[in-house]
Amino acid sequence: MIFGGILIASICWALTFGLPLGNFWLKIGLSVFIVSIYSFFFERPKIHFNPKSILWGFLSAFILYLIFLIGDKIAFFIISSSKGQVEKIYLMGIKTNKIFVFLLLLLITGPGEEIFWRGFLQRRLMERFGTMIGFILSTAIYGGVHIFSRNLILILAALVAGAFWGFLYLWKRDLLIQIISHSIWGGIIFVIAPVK
Repeated sequence: MIFGGILIASICWALTFGLPLGNFWLKIGLSVFIVSIYSFFFERPKIHFNPKSILWGFLSAFILYLIFLIGDKIAFFIISSSKGQVEKIYLMGIKTNKIFVFLLLLLITGPGEEIFWRGFLQRRLMERFGTMIGFILSTAIYGGVHIFSRNLILILAALVAGAFWGFLYLWKRDLLIQIISHSIWGGIIFVIAPVK
């Protein structure tokens, strides 16, 4: 079931980023929906609502956003083409209504990605290979499926974000934190205050 999840995610991300046809936001929303449904076949995600998780979710979203702000400033000195690559990320689905994108990030892609990537894949990999190996593998796979974008900055961004949320899950074992963090961060970085 782990390999099946990785295979399905790879196919979905390959079609989302590699297929020039269609709206990017609709494709990523559909891809996330498919992988999260896959994980639901094996178990329902364990999400417990409590005020501390909500607070941690918001706080971590803002911390990750600050990490990306700083990363944007230093990326140019490491990768000279970084500005152009960041622009390409924001050009994907540029004509899509911003309210629609925000709601999609908040209600589907943020929750769905965390249910699959951390709640299903990382947890299963940690159970099978041990805590640290499982964390490293899930982070590498999360970054790896973004290779289909052929955008080095996007791949590095996915690795950083995946490691951040993966570490949060490793530390707190509370999926609600990652769901809120991913959803809020996505809304901020793609709609409210893009880093470019």
